[in-house]
Amino acid sequence: MGEGAKGQNSALVRTLLGEQQPHPPIWLMRQAGRHLPEYRELRAKNKSFLDFCYAPAAAAEATLQPVRRYPVDAAIIFSDILVVPHALGRDVRFAEGEGPLLTPLEGAEDIAKLDMSRLETRLAPVYEALQRVRAAMDADRALIGFAGAPWTLATYMIQGRGGERDLARAFAYQNPDLVDELLAILAEAVGQHLIAQVKAGANALQIFESWAEDIPGHLFARLVTKPIRRAVDVVRAVYPEVPIIGFPRGAGHRVGQFQQETGVQGVGLDIAADLSAARSALGPKVCLQGNLDPMALMAGGAALEQAVDAILAAATTGPHIFNLGHGVVPATPIPNVEYVMRRVKGLA
Repeated sequence: MGEGAKGQNSALVRTLLGEQQPHPPIWLMRQAGRHLPEYRELRAKNKSFLDFCYAPAAAAEATLQPVRRYPVDAAIIFSDILVVPHALGRDVRFAEGEGPLLTPLEGAEDIAKLDMSRLETRLAPVYEALQRVRAAMDADRALIGFAGAPWTLATYMIQGRGGERDLARAFAYQNPDLVDELLAILAEAVGQHLIAQVKAGANALQIFESWAEDIPGHLFARLVTKPIRRAVDVVRAVYPEVPIIGFPRGAGHRVGQFQQETGVQGVGLDIAADLSAARSALGPKVCLQGNLDPMALMAGGAALEQAVDAILAAATTGPHIFNLGHGVVPATPIPNVEYVMRRVKGLA
């Protein structure tokens, strides 16, 4: 696995493989980001967000900033889930204050034009950033690669933006064969992107299913778990030992079904998910990840202390990675993050 051997014995990887730690390993979604002054300075030098993601030195620096500042057990590569549709040939742009905008995918003709052949070439800057980060980090810290889940990517591609997902669901009802075809292509692309990230030095992988909520029970397997399973199988055919976390945001009540049908080793929980119910559904061996409310992290004080301690108590019931239930918000005070790090590591 080349550089990937560095970090393979990290606490995060061991936890994902089912080994409970005296203190759960910790990393935070969006730990590289706007709550850090050094990130804001770096971001100001890179005008377009996509260009930033495709600049290996800048993306590596953004990834490493929180690693230098905090005793996190893992870094997650600075990138975006929409690099996959972009690499497949779709128009993706980021508008200030609006988030990502895509040219909406309209039908069979657009799906037929999706081009897998240049995926790895187009995403080479992401893999170079991973190599740079892995070379710069200590072996006891893991490097996480990631991708958006097929349904999440399909939703953005159909709707042309985030926000309400009604159009994507309606499209799935009206065009079942087309959606199945699109999800199959995306599952393969996601799998190949994850493989390339492991090859570049990632020790663990996370699949973000940001739009797992609002899916009726009879569609959940078809739209959410089966496409993720296809992507997982693509990765496991090449790297059977690399642990994968699935993050089905908004589907905490379905974590048992999600884990069983996707085969992921770890399940990320959003802020609304019940930790004890998730542990009951998954049993004592599957790794849970989460699920501190980013607003508690921002608020600090007694509320933060209580929220952290509740998660630490739940983490005694099986392998657990301490994280947020969503990303760090820009207004988060750095001392609050430092406090959580110390508390989780038994130093506060």
